[in-house]
Amino acid sequence: MKILKNNGLVLMLTLCLLGVSCMASAQKLHTLNVKNTKQLKEFFRYKGKNIPVISGHRGGMIKGFPENSIETFENTLRFTPAFYEIDPRLTKDGVAVLMHDATLDRTTNGTGKVSDYTYAELQKFRLKDPEGHVTEAKIPTLKEVILWSKGKTIVNLDKKDLPLEVTAKILTECKNDIIMLTVHNAEQAKFYYDYNPKWMLSAFVKTKKAFKEYEGAGIPWSNIIAYIGPENKPENKELFDMLHAKGVMCMISAAPTYDKLADAAERAKNYRETFVQGADILESDLPIEVAEAIKSIKPQTKF
Repeated sequence: MKILKNNGLVLMLTLCLLGVSCMASAQKLHTLNVKNTKQLKEFFRYKGKNIPVISGHRGGMIKGFPENSIETFENTLRFTPAFYEIDPRLTKDGVAVLMHDATLDRTTNGTGKVSDYTYAELQKFRLKDPEGHVTEAKIPTLKEVILWSKGKTIVNLDKKDLPLEVTAKILTECKNDIIMLTVHNAEQAKFYYDYNPKWMLSAFVKTKKAFKEYEGAGIPWSNIIAYIGPENKPENKELFDMLHAKGVMCMISAAPTYDKLADAAERAKNYRETFVQGADILESDLPIEVAEAIKSIKPQTKF
């Protein structure tokens, strides 16, 4: 019996040395308990006492886990409930895959434009983590990610090179309406709302002019969360008040700002202040770090 126990311990240690996280593999996923589109809209409705919501920018960016990959999405959910901003692009043969850049060089061991390769050709490449180390993760398709997300989380599709019609067609084929779409203006929002009024929209609402344009387009505010910019500033308060009055949650993105700060304590301070100053959602490259930083604001709630 002792030999068997020792062998088991040796096996576990060996797996850890090979790069398999023993702790992570044992952790359960913190899923977002959203079962239908009615619950989706309710989850993202501003109620005055909302629990801070975290959005993982491209899933999150930590050592060993590549951006825009299912492996990273699952790893983040082991530490905190979150939804994800993702980046669909088209291959040479018209398959939608996840890739932030138009080229492969930064995030894979391949080179050149995504659009110069077929999906089958892309499968020979592997994704890199934020430090540039090649992992075993492959480039996923948009369909794979949408189907994976069902019952676990919500993905927010950023606008890259997919025509709106193509994106809408793919979502319809996946038969999963528990998704979100980033729109940069009221015209894009109107297209998606007319196509399927069940879909949630992450709308760029950085000014009062943009606010009025969305309102004029006749899109229900219940279908919208508002991205208002990348930093805390006094001018945000007027937008917060206007949007909150409509029941709209407001999002700040720390990816180009606070995530870049070298000092972890300073990052945590800014993450907390983002919520204290009125934001409801924080999008970050470091969602696990954000979750730890905001524990002092409110207890983490099971979704």
